[in-house]
Amino acid sequence: MKKFFKWLLVLLIAGSLAGITIFFVSGIRTADEFEARESVASLVSRAEASPDYVPYQDVSPMLYQATIAIEDARYYSHDEVDLIALVRAGLSQFLPFFARSGGSTIDMQTVKNLYGQFDGTPVWKAGEIVLAHRLEKICTKDQIISLYVNIINYGNNYHGIAQASMGYFGVLPSQLTDGQATMLAGIPQSPTLYNPVTNYAAARGKQRLVLDAMVRNKMITQEEADAIYAEPVVPIGIYIPGTADVLSAASASLRSGDLYSQRLLSLAF
Repeated sequence: MKKFFKWLLVLLIAGSLAGITIFFVSGIRTADEFEARESVASLVSRAEASPDYVPYQDVSPMLYQATIAIEDARYYSHDEVDLIALVRAGLSQFLPFFARSGGSTIDMQTVKNLYGQFDGTPVWKAGEIVLAHRLEKICTKDQIISLYVNIINYGNNYHGIAQASMGYFGVLPSQLTDGQATMLAGIPQSPTLYNPVTNYAAARGKQRLVLDAMVRNKMITQEEADAIYAEPVVPIGIYIPGTADVLSAASASLRSGDLYSQRLLSLAF
């Protein structure tokens, strides 16, 4: 009986190693195929050359913190893959006492959005990991989070933080209040559901979850989270009784002469 279990263990280990090998060989092949069409470096350069691209230092630091808290809390502690998050995500699919979660890192999501691949198949997922590894070889963590907020879908046909901050609030990304930044950070997980123009209550609920994540990860205190949540955060195009002055100020900001306003207004008209 002992020999049986010993051989069973050996077979399980061998099978696991073979599966991992096949997975990563498939990932390298998939990554090479996508890079043959356009390299990661080329996609990064194109994204950074976009007229809507906002440099790292010109975005509210609160947006970065909030995004990391809700998307990838260990972002600065792992490489392209967060093994702890992967294990937790796997367990969450089978154990009811684990909160449902995903294992994708910001690095992986950036690659997915650069290539526009959202199918989620094992073949692509393997390639995504390899491409995220290659992204980490050519970009710093600050560059990657900057890329992420500049290309991600923020709902309402806004892609990137320039369009989102100007479109929703009429301000530059550097001018976002903490309330605005924490609301925006929650949108990419479900851009339609958390669109604050069409589903304000859901967007506010998600903002609360973002703030809870920031408190949990010791980025802010509970008192600071409560104060941020109490801020009036009203997107352009939505009317809430008693907030006419906020709407008026946001509209005036949108019509100011800055670069992002001019671009958005030209797109609209």
